[in-house]
Order: sequence, then C-alpha cells, then structure tokens
Amino acid sequence: MSALIRVLDVWKTYQVGEQQVHALRGLSLDIEKGEYTALMGPSGSGKSTLMNMLGCLDTPTSGQYHLAGEDVGQLDDDALADIRNRRIGFVFQTFNLMPRYTALENVALPMVYAGVSKAERVQRATEVLKQVGLADRMDHRPNELSGGQRQRVAVARALVNRPDLLLADEPTGNLDTKTSIEIMALFEEIHAAGNTVIIVTHEEDIAAHTKRVVRLRDGVVAKDEQHDVVKA
Repeated sequence: MSALIRVLDVWKTYQVGEQQVHALRGLSLDIEKGEYTALMGPSGSGKSTLMNMLGCLDTPTSGQYHLAGEDVGQLDDDALADIRNRRIGFVFQTFNLMPRYTALENVALPMVYAGVSKAERVQRATEVLKQVGLADRMDHRPNELSGGQRQRVAVARALVNRPDLLLADEPTGNLDTKTSIEIMALFEEIHAAGNTVIIVTHEEDIAAHTKRVVRLRDGVVAKDEQHDVVKA
C-alpha cells in the first residue's frame, strides 16, 4: 500500500540576512492512511516547518512531498490552495473561527470555496456538528461558546469536506485539562472512524493518546515510536 504521506529527503532552507538557516535537513517520513500520529520536538526542531509542508502551506527547497500520490512540490499556489481545501482539515490552537458567524456558518465555510450548494452545505455542516456533540449549539456565535465548544466547532469545520488528512496544531494549547481530555477523546473517535490524524504537540500526555510519536531534532527524525495502548 502506498503511503498517504511520503516525505523524501526534504530540505527547507530560509535565507535570513546573509545566513542560510536549514529548518529541515534531508528529512524522510511515511505516514499510512488511517494512522494516528503525534509530531513532537523542541523549539527549532523543524516540527512547525514540517507541519506547514504537510498542510501544503509551504513547499520544500529540495526533496519531494507526495500527498495521496500527488507530488505537492511541483504545484503552483492555486493548486496548493485547492489541495488544502479538498484534502486537508486544519485545527489550530487559537480556533480561528469567524466571530460574526454562527457555529453552523463557520463549519459550512470551506464548502462555499468548494462550490457546494447551500442546501448541501447546511445538511453536511449539521451532520458534522452532531458528530462532535454540538447539535444544540449550531446557532451560537463563538463568543457564546466555551473554549472546548469552540474547538469542537473548529474540528467540525476541519472534517466537513471529508479530508484525507486531519492536521491539528497544539489543539489543546488554550484549553484546561478536563476540556483537553474531552477534545482528545473526540480525536480518538475521529481516528477510529478511519481518518488519518496528525497532532503537533509539545505535551507528552497529549502525544500519549496517539498510536505513533515522531520526534524531530535539528530538522530530521530523531526517533519514531509506535505504541498500541491509547491513554484512557
């Protein structure tokens, strides 16, 4: 089976004044469809750069990144935007919701860009909001929701276009411990339903919920650990 994500000898180099900074140094990584993976590493390890690349927000300086068999590094900005909308669902630490929109309108937004009809947008957005336990909060705006509820809206929005990949960047960073556990339980349900989930985190207890932990250091994979037991 070919991997959903295949990163081959990827370098990412930034020019900072006179200096070249190598954020990724020949990194290679495969992630299969349906895996539940945490990306970890200290500041400067390259994990944010790798996450941006996996999310098609950035492209390699050299090397290859294939997502679902497509060579992302060869695509122009419009094609990258199309892949982001169709194939990748993003969940951010800061939720990134539109304050004037209801939960339903926020979740439906990616389908507007995908050209989905209004009736279908409402139906699908309603479906995923029920899936994340917010059937009774669809008409509420973000300021009327708790932090955990806002993150659930963000997760629903990420799922609405049925992406190949769900990418979560420190998804519990702004949440208390109890709410963090609830959000991680939600990610476990999403993974159990067959989704590929990658979580970028610096917290060991969050990474313990996943099945695989990839640790980066100095722009390469330092350690790649599989573990079967998901934290309760």
